[in-house]
Amino acid sequence: MSRSLKKGPYIDEKLISKVSALKPGDSTIVKTWARHSTISPEMVGFTFGVHNGKTHIPVYVKEDMVGHKLGEFSPTRKFIGHGGKKVK
Repeated sequence: MSRSLKKGPYIDEKLISKVSALKPGDSTIVKTWARHSTISPEMVGFTFGVHNGKTHIPVYVKEDMVGHKLGEFSPTRKFIGHGGKKVK
């Protein structure tokens, strides 16, 4: 179920304040644990270190990512492969 249009998208307040303090084109990585935060147009052009449960994965935000969640671009599971012959 999606969030109500009356409420608007959820953006973590601490995260948006960190972004507003940065200058456009700044190359610093903003570390965050807020995977549920929606990407807003103000975040375009910045790199976020999104936590996947173990490490922070760098995610560079582009224009086509607006409206998606930060957690969508930081996978939490590592795919090893299906069964089959093992290569020695």
